[in-house]
Amino acid sequence: MKKTTGTPAQEEFAAVCGQAWDALIPARAGYLANISPHYDEVFHDVARRTEHAESLGKTDIAALVVWKRLSAQTPWVTELMSLSDTQVRAVTKRAVTAVRDTARTRSEAARTGRGIIAELPGFRTGDALASAVLTAAAPQRMAVYDRRVQHALDALGLPLAPTPGRYGRYLQLLDDLLQHGGAHADGWTPRDIDTALYWTGRLTPAPSR
Repeated sequence: MKKTTGTPAQEEFAAVCGQAWDALIPARAGYLANISPHYDEVFHDVARRTEHAESLGKTDIAALVVWKRLSAQTPWVTELMSLSDTQVRAVTKRAVTAVRDTARTRSEAARTGRGIIAELPGFRTGDALASAVLTAAAPQRMAVYDRRVQHALDALGLPLAPTPGRYGRYLQLLDDLLQHGGAHADGWTPRDIDTALYWTGRLTPAPSR
């Protein structure tokens, strides 16, 4: 997604980013005005526990499943619950360390953390739950991804292919948006952008992946 400064491709991408911000700013306002201020309490509670524990257990993951409104009636849930909490925390601790590592760029940290958490059942494919876990681990660095976010990106002309490494590329794309946002991006975090994208994609969600 990075382009050489001054090239026509870079100028075109900057223009797309500018148009995207024209949609993101009112979308973020719409999200804040219409979503209950209590809705994200579960997410914030998990994030606070993760801050101190430096890992997530099965209870934390279960809470994020409900927060993301995902189905718990799937084979991976049984497989995950069959692991000890110690096993789960051993994996999530490494993922938490990776996404908090400021020596890595945001996208590198995201890619590394995503690769680690893929060791657990339920995290091997798809990025919705994995991104929720990683964002709870580093709320100021990471961002949540789901099908509505993908639909919004497509609508805004910001391509994100569903090939391996998507979550890392997603964080790079959000970094690019922040870089090209100018004054619009002041005070925004990747998490702010993901909520704006979610709200943008809410009316006509993309098909399940």
